[in-house]
Amino acid sequence: MLTPELLHGLRNLSLAARQAAEGFLNGAHASRRHGAGMEFSQYRPYQPGDDLRRLDWRLAARSDRYYLRESEVDTSLTVHLLLDASASMNHRDDNGLTKLDYARLLLASLAYLAQQQGDSVGLTILSPAGLRHLPARADTRQLPRIYHALETAEAAGQFPNAATLAPLTARRQRALTVCVSDLYEEGAEINALLTRLRAVSGDVLLLHLLADNELKFNYKGAVTFKDLETGRTLQLDADQQRPAYQQQLQEWLQATAQATRRQGFDYHQLSTAEPLDRAIREFLRRRNTSG
Repeated sequence: MLTPELLHGLRNLSLAARQAAEGFLNGAHASRRHGAGMEFSQYRPYQPGDDLRRLDWRLAARSDRYYLRESEVDTSLTVHLLLDASASMNHRDDNGLTKLDYARLLLASLAYLAQQQGDSVGLTILSPAGLRHLPARADTRQLPRIYHALETAEAAGQFPNAATLAPLTARRQRALTVCVSDLYEEGAEINALLTRLRAVSGDVLLLHLLADNELKFNYKGAVTFKDLETGRTLQLDADQQRPAYQQQLQEWLQATAQATRRQGFDYHQLSTAEPLDRAIREFLRRRNTSG
């Protein structure tokens, strides 16, 4: 299984995206037996390098089995990728990756899968300096555009305000919106944006990204923490505060998951220490129900 450290170490986002996407499909197929009753005159097993536009995504979403259709069916849609590029995404995990590093790998992999399926795919990078927006396209030059935008994205400041975000919801366009964010916000600005996007575009897949050292709080002794977005600092004894911190964190995560699902978002929590496989699987499942 390809780890995020290995993919990041390639220092080539295009190669990393292809390796992650095709490695996931090949690995998932190898872990399953052929299903009883499969019509092999209509399907054959996926092999690395196959045209993903012929992959039966509905079968994959139901069973995690990856087969190619012998006859093509047009199931393309529009995928809108959102990257939270506020300063908190600069937080670095113990594996050396920042949240932004992990988000780049993940979104590049999803863009590759979507484009190979024939989807129109676009990207918006959300930062206080303004929106960097690539409208959804299905042409062959779109992936290099997305890779370049992700590679050059920098995390800074706080999440954009409503006025900056307004162009994203100015018109209705049916799409699957995929947002990668750590959900650190002053008010409810991220939630408000996703609520508006769901109203004008449809399905929203929210991938809530946290660092493993945030989840485990594996710091020792006296530590000074600095808020990457506000600059405020806090000194504490990590060993003494760990139980209270972890309790409050779990309460926040549970409340966040419940609230977002009530609003109709498809919510999944991720860690920067885990492979991309689970996020890719959730994307494929949501893509199936949106198609």
